[in-house]
Amino acid sequence: MHRILLPTIFIVLAYGFWISPDFKQIAAGVAIFLFGMLALEEGFRAFTGGMLEQILKRTTDRLWKSLSFGILTTTIMQSSSLVSVIAISFLGAGLIGLAEGIGIVFGANLGTTTGAWLVAGFGLKVNIAAYAMPMLVFGVILVFQKSRPLKGIGYVLTGLGFLFLGIHYMKEGFEAFKGTINLAEYAVAGYAGLFLFTLLGIAATVVMQSSHATLVLIITALAAQQITYDNALALAIGANVGTTITAILGSLSSNAQGKRLAGAHLIFNAVTGMIAILLMQQLMLAVDVISDLVGIGAEDFTLKLAVFHTLFNLIGVIVMVPLIGRLVTLLERLIGDAPDHFAKPKFLNDSALEFGDTAIEALRLETLRIYAKSTEVIARGLSLRKKDIFSDQKLKSVINKSDKPVNYDIDDAYEHYIKSLYSALLNFINRMPADLSVSRPLENIRYCNETIVLTLKDVKHLQKNMLGFIASLNPDMREEYNHIRRRIAKVLRRIEKIRASEQSPLTHDALDEMLEKNDALLHRRLDGFIRSGKITADMAISLMNDSQYAYNIIRNLIEINRRLMLPSENEAAADDNPTTSTEPEAVQ
Repeated sequence: MHRILLPTIFIVLAYGFWISPDFKQIAAGVAIFLFGMLALEEGFRAFTGGMLEQILKRTTDRLWKSLSFGILTTTIMQSSSLVSVIAISFLGAGLIGLAEGIGIVFGANLGTTTGAWLVAGFGLKVNIAAYAMPMLVFGVILVFQKSRPLKGIGYVLTGLGFLFLGIHYMKEGFEAFKGTINLAEYAVAGYAGLFLFTLLGIAATVVMQSSHATLVLIITALAAQQITYDNALALAIGANVGTTITAILGSLSSNAQGKRLAGAHLIFNAVTGMIAILLMQQLMLAVDVISDLVGIGAEDFTLKLAVFHTLFNLIGVIVMVPLIGRLVTLLERLIGDAPDHFAKPKFLNDSALEFGDTAIEALRLETLRIYAKSTEVIARGLSLRKKDIFSDQKLKSVINKSDKPVNYDIDDAYEHYIKSLYSALLNFINRMPADLSVSRPLENIRYCNETIVLTLKDVKHLQKNMLGFIASLNPDMREEYNHIRRRIAKVLRRIEKIRASEQSPLTHDALDEMLEKNDALLHRRLDGFIRSGKITADMAISLMNDSQYAYNIIRNLIEINRRLMLPSENEAAADDNPTTSTEPEAVQ
């Protein structure tokens, strides 16, 4: 669709430029205005990451506050789309609830009506191009500053300058356009015209991604008498509905909550648009009455359009606010939560906090779960399968069968299987009594979890070169990386056997000795490879670095299990005075 739409727009614009210089000026005005909107949004984004978030948290805990926040921020930013997208991102992050987010969106729709008032009441009656020039000069100077706040202010000033300049060119273009063609001749009366121009307003807003830009275009065309008042009202309704496309696009990368808020935005604007269409005659009479009361002239259709825009949005808020609860229920039923693929703690519950011993044991058991999940990540990171490593097959056979590199995403696995459990474990520790926070078992648990995270980082570093070298054309490099995989796999298998048979932790000392022997053997082999020219110096450096990662992984795995298997503090001293040892077997 995009491939067809964009060339079509280019062709139509090119044809318009060819037949009419005035159309070229109007189009340039729209382009400048839209560029100003982008600059303005960029400027306000410079103030996110701190101030805006704090304001959002403090001003959305009540419905009236959410509405006020939406009105105020949209009035300042002159972009209901930006406010809606920000609300979706905050909702997706869990900083606000769905009801509060809906309140912000409703308020943003009211806030965007201030733009129509500013353009109709100020922009068309004053030479705003004179104000645009100084804004652009000061704004561009500030944009080149290194300070983030100054750069943000610069973008805001530049954006306002381009907005004013765009309005000026649109106004001038429509004034000149009257001499070439009178668009008012194509006006359509009755409900047929109402629905037609509503659709045109939706289409224009979808293309420009800004209802504010569409409204400015409508108001300037109306001021130049290029469209009729009735058709301008229909275009304004369409612009209001079309602006939801930005929120919908912004929700595509969000979670279910963000999609629900975009749905609420669409429902609100669609319902508001239908009300405005069905009650068009009554609303036009109400606009005339209000205009008389506030002193707006009978022929001042641009200000009347601003009154109409505010009135039907206000009616939409009045109708929809009492239905927010039902709207939330409806959206939660229509847009279900995505399956939660993040690991959940199994042993960390409130009852385990009642006694120190049960709390420590719960932490130890949860740490064992984290360790078990991490061994799966380690195996996959080595392009192996955990069940093959822990099977009775010979490891050399397992390695030879797994000779195809598997591009396993360790970061994603960490996010889904390790980080959530580790975070829950730290929160559990923070809730424990202070006298337990300095105990030796708790120190071991902390150490084990921190070391698991570091081990996965080493696996990630090791994986980078390993993916290339296990399928390398150089047989010596291929064999060395397979040797590294076999070393790690053998330690994982040995540790699993130690845990399964509940042997003494002293058995880990044999693994320590095996680790050191293998490290010494590797350095001797590397020296021989380099001297004989079988591998290059660059290959040797990669192999040495990755062997160090493998060394760290194995050492960490041994120490994690040594600490996890100690049932009490009294046995901690056993490691310092071993009475038995098993002769280590070097992995060749």
